[in-house]
Amino acid sequence: MQLSLPGTRARTPHRARDPHTRHRRRGRAGGRPRAAAVLAAAGLLAAGCANPGVGSDRDDPTRPVTLTFWHGWSTPGEVKALDDSLARFRKSHPNITVKAVGNVSDDTMNQALRAGGDDAPDVVSSFTTNNVGQYCSSGMWADLDPFMKKTGVVKEKVFPKTLLDYTQYRGRQCALPLLADAYGLYYNKDAFRKAGIRRPPHTMSELKRDAVKLTRRTADGSYRQLGFMPNFRLYQNSPDRLFAQWGPAYFDRHGKARLADDPATRDFFTTQRALIDAQGGYRQTEKFRTTFGDEMSSQNAFLTQKLAMHMDGEWRGLLLSEAKAPFDWDVAPVPVPDDRADTYGRGYLTGTVAGIAHSSRHQNAAWELVKFLTTDTEQVVAFANAIHNIPSTNAALNSPALDADPRFRTFLDIARNPHSTALPPSNNGAMYITALQDFSYAVEAGKVPDLDAGLRRLDARIDADNLQSEN
Repeated sequence: MQLSLPGTRARTPHRARDPHTRHRRRGRAGGRPRAAAVLAAAGLLAAGCANPGVGSDRDDPTRPVTLTFWHGWSTPGEVKALDDSLARFRKSHPNITVKAVGNVSDDTMNQALRAGGDDAPDVVSSFTTNNVGQYCSSGMWADLDPFMKKTGVVKEKVFPKTLLDYTQYRGRQCALPLLADAYGLYYNKDAFRKAGIRRPPHTMSELKRDAVKLTRRTADGSYRQLGFMPNFRLYQNSPDRLFAQWGPAYFDRHGKARLADDPATRDFFTTQRALIDAQGGYRQTEKFRTTFGDEMSSQNAFLTQKLAMHMDGEWRGLLLSEAKAPFDWDVAPVPVPDDRADTYGRGYLTGTVAGIAHSSRHQNAAWELVKFLTTDTEQVVAFANAIHNIPSTNAALNSPALDADPRFRTFLDIARNPHSTALPPSNNGAMYITALQDFSYAVEAGKVPDLDAGLRRLDARIDADNLQSEN
């Protein structure tokens, strides 16, 4: 079965991954075609598309060849930055032509890889680190360790450990990091000065104290500005991102969910509810949230000063600068639990991943492209600067050619911090995060009277989902 899809590059906001699929930035998911419709049109839902195609790693990468590269970037600036990267690659590999197809969703890509055929991609990238477990365990993405060994790439020296961890699953390195994202705390310095606050909060108790000081109301008692909106339905506020400040271990060494057994989980939910209650309670804050404009629009709640502090990724700084925000702002690490004050500076990490389709018949040539995009220091730095993302190699993180904006460098420090964490890969992709989100929505709304019992049910749901994925 073959697949032929147009390289549609719909104009979408800069990338923002949604809680399950968009660890990546700026409204990415909104511009993608509906996967089911695209796949049905391509005939991929028919029988016979269940097994990944078998490719070849016997090709000669020095011979003329055309590779197809599927990726998710779609805005004009992002596409130009990628095209510039491919032009640099062509200079060093004149025998390899790369046909790039943008704005491709994970669902579309995965169905194509299962189908195989001449029109399937050779090189693939994804904004969804949650799915790495599926890419590796299904065999749809090729194991990259043999290619690295053959070409002398020592991954432990090239990539930060956290980024390397989220690109492998149970010892199979089927992807490599291709830029990263880090989350920090944006804050309105003008509002801080008016409230008499000298520095951003470092701990959760300081965050609660400052949020109360920064909350302003109108004469009728409604909000004019909220100090910090912790509600999980806001923009990038997926619970896993704030939970990262506790350094959670979602699974034990046997792969069983252990959220109910970790005291940090209870503390996380208790702290989040306390943040809500200190500023007026869930009903009031949630009502205020519904007045906010779209995350990627000029009516973003932080940009319009409805929020004095806001958790977001490194791309937000570029958007604030482009929008000429009418206030002085800065960014700092997200606060940490009071009993973990020594870990301040940590944050939630995620990023784009790149790999080779197992069905590719040009895997050695494909590796040359993946290796260039992910390990070449000059290339990684140039690409990171162009789209305002975090570079994903140790050498690039320490390059003097990186963006010198001190506010951007806050995110570089978060990426380097040894306490920063990423989500662990799972064989069922983002299903365990979906389960966590559903549970978190209920907790913050006061619909879980017994938190311990609720957490045990959450663990049971995650384990059941994992078991179903394995069968």
